[in-house]
Amino acid sequence: MGSHLHRVTLGDDPIEARKSVNFTRWSARLPGTQRRAAARGSDRGLSPAQRSEGSVPAARGEYGHSEPLPDVPALEDFSVPEMLGRLPALVALVHGPEHRIVYVNDAYAAAFGPRPAGATVADVCPELTELGLLPLMDQVLRSGKPRTVKSRRIQGTGESARRGEGSYTITCLPAERADGSKETEGVFVFAADVTDHAEAAERLRASERRHRETAVTLQRSLLPQELEQPDDLRFAATYQPGGIDAAVGGDWYDVITLGAGRTALVIGDVMGRGVRAAAVMGQLRTAVRAYARLDLPPHEVLQLLDGLASEIDASQIATCVYAVHDPNEGRLVYASAGHLPILVRDEDGTVHKAAEPTGPPLGTGGWLHTSGAIDLPPGSTAVLYTDGLVERRGEDIDEGVAALERALSGATGTPQVVCDRLIRSLGVTAEHDDDVAVLVLQHPTRKGADAELFHNAALDLLGGIEAAPRARAFASGVLASWRFPPELHDLGVLAVSELVANSLQHGTPPMRLRLRRTDRRLIVEVTDGDDHLPRRRRAETEDEAGRGISIIATIASSWGSRRTPGGGKAVWCEFALPR
Repeated sequence: MGSHLHRVTLGDDPIEARKSVNFTRWSARLPGTQRRAAARGSDRGLSPAQRSEGSVPAARGEYGHSEPLPDVPALEDFSVPEMLGRLPALVALVHGPEHRIVYVNDAYAAAFGPRPAGATVADVCPELTELGLLPLMDQVLRSGKPRTVKSRRIQGTGESARRGEGSYTITCLPAERADGSKETEGVFVFAADVTDHAEAAERLRASERRHRETAVTLQRSLLPQELEQPDDLRFAATYQPGGIDAAVGGDWYDVITLGAGRTALVIGDVMGRGVRAAAVMGQLRTAVRAYARLDLPPHEVLQLLDGLASEIDASQIATCVYAVHDPNEGRLVYASAGHLPILVRDEDGTVHKAAEPTGPPLGTGGWLHTSGAIDLPPGSTAVLYTDGLVERRGEDIDEGVAALERALSGATGTPQVVCDRLIRSLGVTAEHDDDVAVLVLQHPTRKGADAELFHNAALDLLGGIEAAPRARAFASGVLASWRFPPELHDLGVLAVSELVANSLQHGTPPMRLRLRRTDRRLIVEVTDGDDHLPRRRRAETEDEAGRGISIIATIASSWGSRRTPGGGKAVWCEFALPR
């Protein structure tokens, strides 16, 4: 403010807006101020000894002084304006409903320039307007209560404003006359520069955002970029990281085509959060895909995963459910390691829940997992999910599963539509506090022309060597009725001949031939009662046998074998249909 003097009239009293303003005529209503002021008022006219009679004993009792404390000056005896002027914080005093300036200290003037006394804040203090303090000061005047706003930023435009550019925490206090009128006439503004703290906090937030983006990128890169879509099922999946921190979870899912029309699906959740959980999840997902290629029953896959999880990190526990769909059986055969139950919605809206988990979480060890089954008829929809979808603080998780059942009963449309609807119905938003993974599959009903593209035919192989020519004749007739091109027809008959001959030579009854066509491929499968799986080997020139599987591997798009649940094996091959 320099040496300039400005005058503003408060009622009948002149006040000068300068550093020597009479602050003893004002009282900022701070906690305890009124009590201290009342105490000083009651002490006026008393001698120092008399004033000490009520206050010193308490001090003696508290601090252990045996002698009376010496008298000290009152606050009014100090030059408060001089002290306010030297404060590094910004101080301003305004008066009346128009907020006319009474005083600003040196720090305020250095930051934003001098402000003339008597002018309104709206006219000469754009910085306070930018901080949004005018409504706040109105509230203080009306209520007589202090208000504080934290870390408000000023973006200066002029040269003087640029000097004060930064972030401030501002407290507005009601200011009363010191004559005891108790009427709020002004507002005392105290602004602390917190620019360094605000910038540090912003750098921290930016770092957390980068860490989160990295973690989410890692998490998503470990999930399938595109789900496999087998012939008989339709899939959709959603993964949503939880909250706004960088500690993503270990939720994961996958769809794996096994061949011969069979499909494996898996969903799991590694307990804990952070990059470590995501890394463990990636290793488990890779292991599941490797074990799935062995075409093992679901409980055997989980048994292998259980041992692997302990080796990867004994401190990490994961839940998982692994299921296999066989179009010839019309059901899901599954095994669960401490995971939430699969839900299946029939075409009429009835929802069925798979049996409770058949084993403890992965990594606990010492448990023999078993498989269960749930029907998946045409027109049905199945949902696999992680606990983030149904678990809420303060609620039993069974209530969440029941809510999901109700949402699923009314969910229709494509798998992606069902997936999105379940996410919305369960109240999952971007601020959700846990990761969520949902895998939806549908077994569509085939009607009309679409149904003509899906056919099955089977023949029990009875008798001895005469079963081979009977199987070739059966296959030739079936493939002809399916109107395959001559080349594919001949390849299919040759594959039937080789697989049946292999089964007759190395297998045991009962034997069965199954032919299946979809809109994409022809599948030939032969089952028998022997559980020794065939291996492709190089046959020498003089060998009379051993070429059957090599021939199959040469002419077919893919081939494989697996053990069947009741004992025995199945050997199959596929041929892609011409487009």
